[in-house]
Amino acid sequence: MPRRLPRLPPRLLPRLLPLLLALLTLSGCATLADRYVPWTEAAPVGSAADALATLPVKGRAPKTGYTRDQFGQSWADVDRNGCDQRNDVLARDMTGETFKPGTRDCVVLTGTLVDPYTGRTIAFTRGQDTSTAVQIDHVVALSDAWQKGAQQLDAPTRLRLGNDPLNLLAVDGPTNNSKGDGDAATWLPPQRGYRCAYIARQVAVKAKYGLWVTRAEHDAIGRILADCPGEPIPVDDTVPGTVHSSGA
Repeated sequence: MPRRLPRLPPRLLPRLLPLLLALLTLSGCATLADRYVPWTEAAPVGSAADALATLPVKGRAPKTGYTRDQFGQSWADVDRNGCDQRNDVLARDMTGETFKPGTRDCVVLTGTLVDPYTGRTIAFTRGQDTSTAVQIDHVVALSDAWQKGAQQLDAPTRLRLGNDPLNLLAVDGPTNNSKGDGDAATWLPPQRGYRCAYIARQVAVKAKYGLWVTRAEHDAIGRILADCPGEPIPVDDTVPGTVHSSGA
C-alpha cells in the first residue's frame, strides 16, 4: 500500500519555505507562490501564568455575525501535508490507528484514544453511527474566540486559528458536546488531573492569536494555575505551512 511521505521536522520548514517559493518564482510559477501566505503566528514560551499576565482583560463582545464559516473551511489542510486537519489530529492523538487503503495513511479508520478530558479509553471506528464517539475539540471554542478578538482578525488568520493543531484535541464526543463554547469560567475537563494542561493550552492559543479573556475567565484560569505553579505552555507543534490568502 502506498504510504504518505514522512513529514520534515517542523523546525526545518521555516527555512525551506522561502526557498520553495523562490523556486516556484524562478520556474515561472510566481502566480502560485503569490497565492500563499506564511503561518506567521507563534505561541509564547515559558509558563502559562506568565502568558496569562500578557492577555488583555475585557468584556465579552456581542456574538453578532458569528458563524462557523467565519473561520473558513472545516479541517482545511493548512499545513499542506496532503491530509485534512481532522485526520491529522486523530492520527496524532490516538494509538494503534489503521488507515483507509489508497489514502496515503491519511484517513483514519480505527484507533484507540485515551481521552484527556475523562481519562476513559475509547475504541474509535470510523462510520456514520460511530465516528462521533471521538470528536475534535477546539480548545478555545471558535464562538468564544469570535467574541474575544477573533472578529477583528483577517480571514486567513481565522482559518489558521480554526485549524491550528495547538487548538485541536481528539476527545470524548459526549464530553465535548457538554462543553459547547464554554470558557474556563464555565467549563473545565471532568478529569481534574488534566485541568492544568488544558488551561495552559487555552492560554497559549489566546496569546498566539492576540485574543483576550474576561475577568471571570482570567480569575478562573488563575485559580487553576495556582495549583500547578510553573505549568509550561505546551509546545507549539504547528507545522509552519501555508494557507490560501483571500485572493486565492
